[in-house]
Amino acid sequence: EESRLADPEYAAPLAQEFVSELIAHGTTTALVFGSHFESAMDILFAAGQDAGLNLTTGLVLSDRILRPDLLCSPADALAASQRLIDRWHGKGRLRYAVTPRFSLSTTDEMLEVCRQLLGPGSDRDAHAADIWFTSHVNENLAEVQTVADLFPGTAHYIDTYHRHGLVTDRSVFAHNVHPTDHELDLMAQAGAWAAHCPTSNSALGSGLFPLARHVRHGVGVALGSDVGAGTGLFLPKEGLQAYFMQQLLGAQGLPLTPVHLLYLATHAGARALGLADRVGTLTVGRDFDAVWLRPEPSSSLGINLRHAADPTDALARVFALSTPHDLAGVWLRGEPAYTK
Repeated sequence: EESRLADPEYAAPLAQEFVSELIAHGTTTALVFGSHFESAMDILFAAGQDAGLNLTTGLVLSDRILRPDLLCSPADALAASQRLIDRWHGKGRLRYAVTPRFSLSTTDEMLEVCRQLLGPGSDRDAHAADIWFTSHVNENLAEVQTVADLFPGTAHYIDTYHRHGLVTDRSVFAHNVHPTDHELDLMAQAGAWAAHCPTSNSALGSGLFPLARHVRHGVGVALGSDVGAGTGLFLPKEGLQAYFMQQLLGAQGLPLTPVHLLYLATHAGARALGLADRVGTLTVGRDFDAVWLRPEPSSSLGINLRHAADPTDALARVFALSTPHDLAGVWLRGEPAYTK
């Protein structure tokens, strides 16, 4: 249970396992939805730092609807978040993400605390400009309607964040399966990104992600796994499901090539996190964060790669058939982080 994360003896090994599993699945940079407990966030930050992971995360904030043990007051949220920022933000490869769970479980008062934490100003240090923001939006139709009922007078779901200054070029919104055109316009104008979590959307029946509409409106999209409702941490699996979704949308979908899938799983994520000058491509001057895929020769992927017609065909087979067992090595800043 989530409340057990308040116990360091439970949270510490769990954080180590989670970070190790991220790396073993080929993730070298991650925006992670954290915990509701300050002590657990200390443990997660420490685990990320010890591993050398490029980690952006933060205390999850809620002040209504959820179980009482997951709630805190806006004043306590501000104080705890500020302590975590002071301890961890900008330390090595760590960055802080202001993280209201979603508007459904946060009042306007809590969202105003998020504005104070996110926005650089006279009462904030200069490094506030590198603090990120993430939350959920438009995941399913019932949630969209409930948020509209909880925030009378708002134009739509994104507006619950926008009126508090939380839709910026440092904002990444998970899901966004059911956006209005106005919401997409606001996101595009601000430079905000969507994190597409296709296996989660499929498992929960949330809907088919409108990638073509995001692209037409100029909204950036990167792949996410949604650990809680997704079906694993392996991004090639998410890429394959993203491909399936667009095929199911037919004329309303955006046909995805293997190159598109590689972009969504790598460079797009770096851009969404403002880290494209450091990671996301194997380019001179970037950190050598790399994944080595080496399937067994007798495996389905190994056999298929031997028959690939060209690099694009090989990449298609990687997304169709690869599993975490095909990873032979992972490097973080040139240092081995995982070997098979």
